[in-house]
Amino acid sequence: MSQGSEYPCVVIPMAMQHFTLLERNLLYTGVTRGKQMVVLVGRPKVVGMAARTRKSNYRLTNLQTRLG
Repeated sequence: MSQGSEYPCVVIPMAMQHFTLLERNLLYTGVTRGKQMVVLVGRPKVVGMAARTRKSNYRLTNLQTRLG
């Protein structure tokens, strides 16, 4: 598990085969985990697509249900 963690180097594969994961928030999360180096592997077009895609405007956490 790497939630909230940082690593010296992060490699992020960017592929159209996984287009459902090409979202800005996931790209941001991956990029911010690298402390010294972040490597994006893939076509620039795919990286641009991920940077422009904002499907998740809110989170489905069920927080209100859990609180009472």
